[in-house]
Amino acid sequence: MEPSAGFRASVWSCFKFLPFFCGLLLLGIIKGVLFGPWAWLIIAIGISALVLGLWPMHVIWTYYCIIRTKLVGPVVKLLLLISVSGILVLWLIVGIVGSVLAGLAYGFLAPVMATFDALGEGKKRPLVHCFVDGTWSTITGGCTVVRDLKDMLFHSYLAYMDDLRFHEPPGGKPFEIRVLDIPGAVLAAACGLLMDGIMFTAIALYKFPVMLFKGWKRLIEDLVGREGPFLETACVPFAGLAILLWPFAVLGAFLASMISSVPLGAYAAIVVYQESSLFMGLSYAISSVSIFDEYTNDVLDMAPGSCFQVCIPEE
Repeated sequence: MEPSAGFRASVWSCFKFLPFFCGLLLLGIIKGVLFGPWAWLIIAIGISALVLGLWPMHVIWTYYCIIRTKLVGPVVKLLLLISVSGILVLWLIVGIVGSVLAGLAYGFLAPVMATFDALGEGKKRPLVHCFVDGTWSTITGGCTVVRDLKDMLFHSYLAYMDDLRFHEPPGGKPFEIRVLDIPGAVLAAACGLLMDGIMFTAIALYKFPVMLFKGWKRLIEDLVGREGPFLETACVPFAGLAILLWPFAVLGAFLASMISSVPLGAYAAIVVYQESSLFMGLSYAISSVSIFDEYTNDVLDMAPGSCFQVCIPEE
């Protein structure tokens, strides 16, 4: 009876707090509507002006520091110059769009959070703070966001680039890549992405119903035997919800398997470059499929091992 009584007390406390919660939320939304647009304008205009105004300096100084740095060799410098061009263009777009979205989020959420924070411990006259907090502080907070970003985009950026320009390479030898290993690494990455992408998806698709029905079977057995998440009476509603939402968890695991094939397949390029062997990279790509199959068998309590061969090249 104790879990049932405790559960009823928790539900009653929740219902008692619900009117206060709705009132505070409504008050925070009203303050967000009144003061949020001003904070949004400050953040959107301020950050956009910083991004646009400092962008030419970022472009020129970034190229100059990469060319003058002693940490890397000529080939790496060329690759960095090519890649940083796309990053700088992307930063211009992301910075402006992000400033608009960040201003909207801050202008709306800051008053709401400040309204709830007004009831925190140690504050005198909480009723007054509920109406005052999140008004002028939202506007000044927007100015603070712009000022902090200005310090990061100007002072912190220059300090980092100066460190890149003047820092001596470890051991006195700049880092350089082996150009002859790049074609093999690219080929291994392409093969790894293709092979792992197809095989990981096929394995996950094959084991999707196994995970679905085994999970349901285990949850229902726990429900009947009052074990696991169903041990306490208060947890029964949440555990019952887990039974209903279990297909979404299985779908998430399936998507995660597909996504995990990308970094695992691309890692074949690193293996080729480290070992200077295309065969080692392709062997890794095949072995990763076998390891994934064996791991999923262990998780789903299926037959141990894998039907795929683990390639271990002879030394």
